Amino acid sequence: MRNRKLKVESLAFSVSVLIFGLFAFCLTSGVLAAQMESNQFKIQMPNLNFSSGSPSSTNFKLGFTAGQTGPGVYTSTGFIVRAGFWYLKTIIPFSFSVSPTTIDFGTLTANNPVTQTITLTVSAGGAGGYEVTAQENKPLTSSASNTIPDTTCDASDCDEANAATWSQDTTYGFGYTMHGNDVPTPFPTAGPAGNLYKQFADRSLNEIPEAVMSSGQVGRSRSSTTTLKVNISGTQSAGTYQNIITFIATPRY
Repeated sequence: MRNRKLKVESLAFSVSVLIFGLFAFCLTSGVLAAQMESNQFKIQMPNLNFSSGSPSSTNFKLGFTAGQTGPGVYTSTGFIVRAGFWYLKTIIPFSFSVSPTTIDFGTLTANNPVTQTITLTVSAGGAGGYEVTAQENKPLTSSASNTIPDTTCDASDCDEANAATWSQDTTYGFGYTMHGNDVPTPFPTAGPAGNLYKQFADRSLNEIPEAVMSSGQVGRSRSSTTTLKVNISGTQSAGTYQNIITFIATPRY
């Protein structure tokens, strides 16, 4: 079978950072904390803040909340407590980056897999940690509407939720593997995952975005490496193929 050349370029990553914070407060007659919850949310230990803001002048800028129960810095042997929302803000500001934001696989030939990597980096100071999800807008698609399908791995047993082995050069498609901080099981934290791959969740099929990093703890510069892989057959139509993958990082408070 004759190998056909295929140009795949400009696989662009749209970086969307969604910052969501929900705060609710309860006024009681004493120094008390209550738990409030609904079908979608649970808020533990709320308190009343009756004023907040970021006033400034020519030489000064102040961030404050008024009404915080027992704000301040408290220390003892081996411990330090910084009480108050503005301490949380100054210790580890929330940040998220994706590098690079455009991937070019170059010219592909049949049965010759090509890989490229991207790095996700998150800093999150919220008491509940953070989560990063990923979703593609559609499979790799050409201007003639031909597609490179998402991989199903060697035994047709991987999808957007489950990873499986993809090691054969006669298994075709597009997928990813990961390693690094806070990546989901079964991807490792210490080094590359070898031949374990998944699909990206597909928005065009109404698939729900999948978590690619998450932690319930605060963290600074938490980093992971995502390795993208594409492999085509000798019957793949020539053309320039593209899609967009959106990563959304959400802090938890």
